[in-house]
This record gives sequence, C-alpha cells and structure tokens, in this order.
Amino acid sequence: MQLLKFDWNPVTGIDIIGNFKIHFYSLMWVTAFVIGWYIMKRIFTKEKISLEYLDPLFIYTVLSTMIGARLGHVIFYQSELISQDFLSIFLPVKFKGGFEFTGFQGLASHGAAIGIIIGMYLYRRKYNYKSILWILDRIVIPVASGAIFIRIGNFINSEIIGKITDSSFGVRFIQDEYYKNEIMQRTGINNVQAAYNAVTNNPKFSSLLEAVPYRHPAQLYESFCYIFVFLILLYFYIKTDKRDQTGFLFGLFLVLLWTVRFFVEFVKEAQVDERATWALNTGQWLSVPFVLLGLYFMFMYKPKNAVK
Repeated sequence: MQLLKFDWNPVTGIDIIGNFKIHFYSLMWVTAFVIGWYIMKRIFTKEKISLEYLDPLFIYTVLSTMIGARLGHVIFYQSELISQDFLSIFLPVKFKGGFEFTGFQGLASHGAAIGIIIGMYLYRRKYNYKSILWILDRIVIPVASGAIFIRIGNFINSEIIGKITDSSFGVRFIQDEYYKNEIMQRTGINNVQAAYNAVTNNPKFSSLLEAVPYRHPAQLYESFCYIFVFLILLYFYIKTDKRDQTGFLFGLFLVLLWTVRFFVEFVKEAQVDERATWALNTGQWLSVPFVLLGLYFMFMYKPKNAVK
C-alpha cells in the first residue's frame, strides 16, 4: 500500500540569523521537560509534598539528563570527538568543517538514564524529604512521557533511522541519504533547504529521489511504544498500591522502556559502522543491564529499613 509509504524531507528548524537556527528537535526537548514538570507538580500535590522541592528537582533533572545524554553519546558512539572537536561535546555547536549552530544533537538515552540516576542521588543528598527510590519511582513517569517527544524529534531530524525495508510501510529519509554539501553539489542549488526540496518536488532530480531507499521509521516505532510505557506506569501509580512498593515503578520503567528499545534496535541501522556486524548492536548490549536491574527492583529488592 503506497499510502503507508512516504518521503520525509522536512524543514528541521527556524532560521534566525546566519548559521543560528532553532531546531525543532531542541523544542521537543523543551516540550518534554515542560510536560514533565507539570506531571511532577501533580504528583507532589497528590502526595502533599511541598512544591518548594519541585523547581530544584526540575533543575537537577534537566542538567543530569542533558549532561548524561551528551557524555553517553560521546562515550558509547562518537569517542573521536574527544580528539577531533572537543568543545562540541559541551556546546550546541560544531567547529570541525566550519562553525555551525547544531542545537542539542548527539544525545544517548542510555547516558541520559545513567545521568538521571546520578542526578537524583545528588538531589536527594541536598533535599532529604523522601528516599531516592521514592523519587525514582515518581520521576520515571514524566521521563517516560518525555521519551515520546524525543523520538519524534529524532524523526524530524532524520536521525537514528531504520534499516531498508520492502514492506508496505516505509519512509524515504532524503536528508539522511544526502549530506548538505553533497545535495547542493548534485543539484547545483546553493541553498540547502531548496536543494533538498528540489529532490522531492522537481522531476528533473527524480533519479536522486529514486536512489533513496525506503526504511523503517524506527523513531516512530519507539515513540508509539513509549506512549504505552507512560500509560502503564501511570496506571500502576494511580490505580494500584504498587506505588507504595519501594522500587517497583522504577524497575517497571527500566524493564518496559529498555525492552522496547532492545527489540526496536533490530530494525535500526547501526549507529557505529564498525559495529554493524555485531549479533547485538550497541543499544541492545546497553539495554540488557537496565532490564536486569529493573527485574531486580520489581521482584527481588527488599529495603532493609522502612522507606518513606
């Protein structure tokens, strides 16, 4: 069915001035954090926790997520940045090949998860009103909702693409197939977006379009599944007494989210070319310990002391 196949060649942001651009991917992160703040506010109100603890929690969560995600990407997927473009690790710009404002790109979810756990530990040391597991059991609910938007952002950016498919459902990622300089050279158009648009809109360049294969929209698969991860966590928190079982919701989150990630990885292209022949890719190997940790907290963990 051709209706389930389409070309993806979007505008990825709003040009401001020069190379500065507000990326929709960055706006997806902002959306995730704002909705997350609102969800945690509802949780704090429901459980009669002083809202004076909410804004510091938000700040710790944002910083730990972004730092963990960025360092995780560099360590797990792009360690060459340490020697080739060190400042781009910490700044939303790149210097190699010319200065460009890239926004927040190159962020790894496994790194974000580790960062959040460390961040909540540091937060709990300063704000000792509940246990760290109480905090983790609640924070995973807005984290799951945020994951939905982050994968939509990846789709907008045509990144973390799926493998080539001949099924009835596929997407041609034009902007992943051709680099910016390449598409301008091959079309003879000096404006990047105009050059990309010409591939899909101008019959003169139909050969360039036909050369782009249909791929699994793996980002959308994940985003769709994360809706259910969020709803399941919300159900267990609101409708069951599992919210009072220390570590259960945190463990359930780890099992659900990283199981989704593990299986979707089967239809993703390897993010590191040298690892493309591995039986399991990097994302899958990194997901396994999280799933095991989640099972431990769901079924085996027993706090030594009463946790409040």
